[in-house]
Amino acid sequence: MTDDLTTPSPQEQALAAGTLDTVDLDALTHLRRLWEAVDPVPTGLTERIRFAISLGDLEAEVARLQREGVPELVARGDARLDDAQRARTVTFTSDTVTTMVTITDTGGTAPAGTPSAGGAPGTVRVDGWSTPGAGLRVELRTGGASHETVADDHGRFVIDGVPHGLAQLVLRPAEGTDGPTVVTPALEI
Repeated sequence: MTDDLTTPSPQEQALAAGTLDTVDLDALTHLRRLWEAVDPVPTGLTERIRFAISLGDLEAEVARLQREGVPELVARGDARLDDAQRARTVTFTSDTVTTMVTITDTGGTAPAGTPSAGGAPGTVRVDGWSTPGAGLRVELRTGGASHETVADDHGRFVIDGVPHGLAQLVLRPAEGTDGPTVVTPALEI
């Protein structure tokens, strides 16, 4: 090695120009195992990257996260604190629409007369309200699926049976109306 740490010696240049041998492959394998143990790739990172890239070419207005609600404490009554902690409220705003969603960690079904995309026990339910929102076409994109529904005359929508994971709302104008498509930042549900 030379005195200058940035300039490789002729021997180092020759080694770098050569092909990988079993010693090199063993060293790389040990190095990979070391980093997998010390600093593993975060769970779901690959899914989040693919998810973010999938909306890369969508020309849309991006909503901003306005606030994230904190569960209220339950002082008395039949409700348990665990139930209150399982629900959270998030509000998104853009130049054209404001949408509030409540995410509840239960399966269940939507109330009668409320547009719903189905339900299954043990999954997340998303109750949403948009203004203006009558007839708004709502899509909830998750890592492996897309859930769609249409908001009622009051801008209310329910999407039931959503698995936990990264999700993003795509809000499209009501059929036959003009306006931009609005996407929200991704959030963990």
